[in-house]
Amino acid sequence: MLDIKFIRENPDAVRENIKKKFQNAKLPLVDQVLALDKENRDTIQAAQALRTARNTLSKKVGALMGQAKGDPSKLAEAEQAKAQVKANAERLAQLEEKEGHLAGQLRRILLQIPNIIDPSVPIGEDDQSNVEVARFGEPVVPNYEIPYHTDIMERFSGVDMDAAARVSGAGFYYLMGDIARLHSAVLSYARDFMIDRGFTYCIPPYMIHGNVVEGVMSQTDMDAMMYKIEGEDLYLIGTSEHSMIGKFIDQILTEDQLPQTLTSYSPCFRKEKGAHGIEERGVYRIHQFEKQEMVVVCRPEESMDWYEKMWRYSVELFRSMDIPVRQLECCSGDLADLKVKSCDIEAWSPRQRKYFEVCSCSNLGDAQARRLKIRVKGEGGTYLPHTLNNTVAAPPRMLIALLENNLQADGSVKIPAALRPYMGGKEALIPNKKGT
Repeated sequence: MLDIKFIRENPDAVRENIKKKFQNAKLPLVDQVLALDKENRDTIQAAQALRTARNTLSKKVGALMGQAKGDPSKLAEAEQAKAQVKANAERLAQLEEKEGHLAGQLRRILLQIPNIIDPSVPIGEDDQSNVEVARFGEPVVPNYEIPYHTDIMERFSGVDMDAAARVSGAGFYYLMGDIARLHSAVLSYARDFMIDRGFTYCIPPYMIHGNVVEGVMSQTDMDAMMYKIEGEDLYLIGTSEHSMIGKFIDQILTEDQLPQTLTSYSPCFRKEKGAHGIEERGVYRIHQFEKQEMVVVCRPEESMDWYEKMWRYSVELFRSMDIPVRQLECCSGDLADLKVKSCDIEAWSPRQRKYFEVCSCSNLGDAQARRLKIRVKGEGGTYLPHTLNNTVAAPPRMLIALLENNLQADGSVKIPAALRPYMGGKEALIPNKKGT
């Protein structure tokens, strides 16, 4: 959410930013918000004038009532002043009600206007215009077949989609045996990987209030992603970033508390509206999964340095498990409204012979802090911190990359050295079923 003062002083820059995000339908919002802002400020000014007049008249009434003891003619003048105080009070109540109404309207529109993107963001309408920045590791296509990921899992009796469909419907799964253990090993390794880099490990609430949801994401994303608990002001989180940033709602931090560097584990729940296509089969796009996340709350001048560190942590993590990856810079039209800058880390799929998204690193500037009223008390006064988030590991997507890139010709799966301490020292998974 943009500062209304910024919009007031830079309306053309706000309009140009909307155009760069290919959201021209939102251009009228700028004029609407400016008109509401003026009306709101005029209302506040009028209310303040009435409060000042009330104080003056109240003093006058007191003085006149005192004078009326010696001069009865002053009584009528006092009564007249009292009537004016009452009339002003009624008008003030109307203005205060109008203030609240205008403030609500103003906020609703401000929540729809996208954040100002960083000048380095490539301009493009959708993810087809995202730009590959760098590759890490050599993508390999072996001279033997790489089956679909659930087919690999089934060779280890490691997945049961049919049972999950009977119990919960489409978009759910059972993981079992060595595959389930590998899933947990990835999460445990990702947790320790971030702890070793100075992040504090957290397990957050898995449900949050509506005002926190409104604070961390746009209305469009909320409708497409979030599951609401019927009859309660609670939503299941789509990622632990939601409750981790929400942790600081309405708080004033001191500068010595920054940066906040947190890594959190949680299950995640998503509607995944519109998901379809061959790669939506299996456990690629699902309604429930687990994830290790990294979140940073920092000084504004440090946020781009943290952005750089965070996506590089993802690269380092995946390379430590022998998975080739690339960094893909998200274009303007592919950025969610709150984001200043974002990139995806994509893992190599030897089966598809292309990369697919496994991490998303984002700098949201002060948008979430403004929505949630998170402030920092510094030497020069109070200011809004910047917030960032990035995926550490989100199995089972990471499992897909791990299984495909470590599958051997004999059907076994090599366990990367980094994961072996979490797998009881095992160096490989041996299938108990023949491939079909």
